[in-house]
Formats: sequence, C-alpha cells, structure tokens
Amino acid sequence: MSYKMKEIPIDERPREKALKEGVERLSNEELISIILKTGTSNKSAKDLAMEILKLQDNITDLKNMTIPRLKKINGIGDVKAIEIVSAIELGRRIFLTKMEKNNKKLRNPKEIFEETKYLFFGKKQEYFYCLYFNNKQELIERRLLFMGTINRSVVHPREVFKQAYLVSASTIICMHNHPSGDVMPSREDLEFTKNLVEIGKVQGIPIIDHIIVSDDSYYSFYENKNIFTL
Repeated sequence: MSYKMKEIPIDERPREKALKEGVERLSNEELISIILKTGTSNKSAKDLAMEILKLQDNITDLKNMTIPRLKKINGIGDVKAIEIVSAIELGRRIFLTKMEKNNKKLRNPKEIFEETKYLFFGKKQEYFYCLYFNNKQELIERRLLFMGTINRSVVHPREVFKQAYLVSASTIICMHNHPSGDVMPSREDLEFTKNLVEIGKVQGIPIIDHIIVSDDSYYSFYENKNIFTL
C-alpha cells in the first residue's frame, strides 16, 4: 500500500526523523526520498525511492546509476534523475578527496594500486588516468584524461604531457583498467606504452610505470621489468 508523505506520522517522516535522530539512522529508502523531495500525484517520494532501490542488487550498485536508467521509472524526470546522480557524484568526490592527499608519497606499484583502485572499481569501460609526481616522488596531481569503450581507450600523448607541464611534474605514471578483469597488457597497450616512454625521454618527463588494473589485481610494467626495455 502506498502512503502520501502527509499521511505518515510526523515523527516517521524522513526529514523530521533526520532532525530528531540524525541522518545515520535513516534507511536507504528514506535518504533517497529526502533527495527526491517530492513524489507524484499517485506515488510518494518513498515509493519512488523504493523503485530506485529495486533497480539495484545492493546499495553499492547505485554508484553506476545513470540518468537514462532513472528516467525509466514512472514519476522520475530530468530534474529528479539529475538530483540523484548529482548526490551520488558528490558522495564519490568526498570519498575520493578523503582518500587522496596532495604530496603523498607512493613508493611502489602495489601502494599505488591500493590507493587508486577505487577509481576503477566496477567500471564497465576503460578509464585512463595519469599520476603526476614531483622530483621527490610525491603525488601532485591525478587526472582522468580519457574514457573509452569496454575494450578500447583512445589516448593522445599530447594530453598526457600537456598536463605534466601545467603542474610542473617530474615523472608520470599511467594507469588504466581492463573491465574484462584480465590485467595482462594487450598489443595495443605495449605499443602505446612504448610510444609514451619514447616521448617522455624527449620531453624530459619520463614515464616510470604504466599500471593496468582490474577490481582486485594489477599489472605493472615497472615490476615486470619492461618499462625501460620497450
């Protein structure tokens, strides 16, 4: 049975409950209904929130929610869909900011993987990042440069080194994911890395590693002793 928000006892309404008990006491459904603010003529905000949750196997899947998918729910248009994905994105950025610290030293590929794997977790297409370091090997910038299809990422070396000059980087580590879960470099990965290494030598900003990741493993060109022999 569906209830209008005004039919729910005041103390049980999400906003009032949040003020009285704190947002940490709210259910996932209640949190989403607060973001939605209102329902429709025949659905409450809580009804819509429940329909959103039913689209997921679990709450963590919300990180991949998209505007088109939300709009398939009767009662959710552009505005409500944007509100939901914006809230998800804000939470993600807060988490990333907490995880990242400027001038943090990352001493080896395993540390880099552990610190950055959340960037790629659950992604269905390739994401290509560059990590830019100063001459003390302190991280000064992380930049998402390209997103590709499920099996290909089109990256132009010009963008890699343009950003390096902008932040006065001394070295660069490249990272991208393989959504398939197989972290072994493809022929394209090998050719592209070789090209980047050669350009880095000319530019005076060396590529010191290229790390390919999946949700739970990684492949480091440096650890496998092929970053300098390409």
